[in-house]
Amino acid sequence: YDQVVPIPGPEGIKWAKALAQQEGIFTGISGGATFAVARQIAGTAPAGSVILCMLPDTGERYMSTPLFDGVEAEMDAEETALSRSTPSCQFEA
Repeated sequence: YDQVVPIPGPEGIKWAKALAQQEGIFTGISGGATFAVARQIAGTAPAGSVILCMLPDTGERYMSTPLFDGVEAEMDAEETALSRSTPSCQFEA
């Protein structure tokens, strides 16, 4: 690795929630922290840089914790419309 970037737990939680609410990406606290680091790096990287951010965990084990309070289990009308606009990116239910 090139460097270690510590991220406080509350910031990892903040970004895990944001990813779930805004992007539909269901990751855990370490995934939120990983994304926080990617955002920091993107803020200082040269224009045109490619940044890969892998989110290696799922938020499933956090369903009963405050991490996902306020994140609805069902999609609203806007989210449903967006989902239907990308049929090739859907999994069978």
